[in-house]
Amino acid sequence: MIGERRRGGRGARTAARATGPVAEVLQPRRRIPTYDLLDEGSLDRLEAHADWILDEIGIEIRGDEEAVELFRAVGARVEGERVRFDPGLARSLCTTAPAEFAMHGRDERHTVTVGGDHVVFSPAYGSPFVSDLDDGRRYATLADFENLVKLAYVSPWLQHSGGTVCEPVDVPVNKRHLDMVYAHLRWSTKPFMGAVTAPERAEDSVAMARIAFGADRLERDCAVQGNINVNSPLVFDNVMTGALKTYARANQANVISPFIIGGAMGPVTQPALIAQAHAETMVGIALAQLVRPGSPVVYGSFLTTMDLRSGAPTFGTPEAVLATYAMGQLSRRLGLPLRCGGHYTASKVADAQAMMESADAMGASIYAGANFVHQAAGWLEGGLVTGYEKFVMDADHLGMLIRRMGGLVVDDDSLAVEGYREAGPGTAHLGTAHTLAHFEEANYNSVLLDTNSFEQWAEDGGRDMQQRANVLWKRMLANYEPPEIDPGTDSELQAFMAERKGSEDDAWY
Repeated sequence: MIGERRRGGRGARTAARATGPVAEVLQPRRRIPTYDLLDEGSLDRLEAHADWILDEIGIEIRGDEEAVELFRAVGARVEGERVRFDPGLARSLCTTAPAEFAMHGRDERHTVTVGGDHVVFSPAYGSPFVSDLDDGRRYATLADFENLVKLAYVSPWLQHSGGTVCEPVDVPVNKRHLDMVYAHLRWSTKPFMGAVTAPERAEDSVAMARIAFGADRLERDCAVQGNINVNSPLVFDNVMTGALKTYARANQANVISPFIIGGAMGPVTQPALIAQAHAETMVGIALAQLVRPGSPVVYGSFLTTMDLRSGAPTFGTPEAVLATYAMGQLSRRLGLPLRCGGHYTASKVADAQAMMESADAMGASIYAGANFVHQAAGWLEGGLVTGYEKFVMDADHLGMLIRRMGGLVVDDDSLAVEGYREAGPGTAHLGTAHTLAHFEEANYNSVLLDTNSFEQWAEDGGRDMQQRANVLWKRMLANYEPPEIDPGTDSELQAFMAERKGSEDDAWY
């Protein structure tokens, strides 16, 4: 079994954190610098091009007269559903958005800060399939959804429960959002995302958060958020704007995320895509601020490439990494929290391709300055699959990244002055007082990486990392203990779900 040879010290505590009944509270803070790819002149050109797109091309807002009229009232030029902005207007409308905000968990120990040097990791989102080594690739069910919420809850490296961590296709389309929100509220106490697939489903999500947190509480505190994808290129439909307005009116957060694949939803050249994404994001943020000034938002970035021979999306590519760095710089110019993607991969299984692409994509997000990292655990097959083994492999890698983000502290203790004095020349430092004082916490101890000799590894079954991860996620679920919830609150949530489900027939599309 994993960790059997690590019976004491930091390794044992790391294993306990990763497989225990509840996650140790931890929100990482970035103590390393962000990477500035572009000079000020290049950034000026990107911002000017975004203004040109909004001024000359414009954005269509389809099926939402209220949103169009909100923009008309502040000086945007409107022709039917096409909305155009004079240079600088969209940016000026973003200025009331907060630079950072608190997002509350049902247990206050899981409340996080979004923005500044704070980082939040959230699991995979939106996949209709799940996979594991035992049962292979299959349609996701509500049981899978609940399992993944529980894995995110017990992981010490995920600070957020996620949203649609997979699509429970065994529940009707028009009702599954109720079960998903309930699962986040019942089986976890971390912050979560609500539904965005219809405005009324967003309303249900906010209503259930009000039951769990209190209506007055939600007027002042953020506890749920919506992930708003722009219909790139340059379109917002009434589904997305409707959900956006619902969360903004309730003083809850919106993550505005253009999902742009170069060559499909925009040009193939990255500077054009970056300017387009900046324009689209500003319009979404502006709309949230027109609905409710000061409502929390996150500046989203999801730019990737595609194989121009087959049309298949590609992830972790050099071009996508460069775009991520540039988007980070643009978000800092706006002074807003940044959302980037996580462990993206096109691979079908958690193999070398998956980890290479995932590590490149995630590394770019960290150095771009991301405050909210979506799709941080479980992503496979371009987002079509959430993998159980991939989930815990990604989470373990997050632990390494969190350690890296902590940076180095250079002081007398870390320079080991007394250790040198005790050991002197030619003597190993393993037995010095300095080493004994620090050995438990000196290095990150992975619960998945195998560092044994070949003979030990073979004796333990010769398992590769996926096989070890298969053991780990099962152990995590076996050790899971549900968090407490007030019985009256739980009853009210279930009664709300029953009433809403009973109010309409099942719909499967």
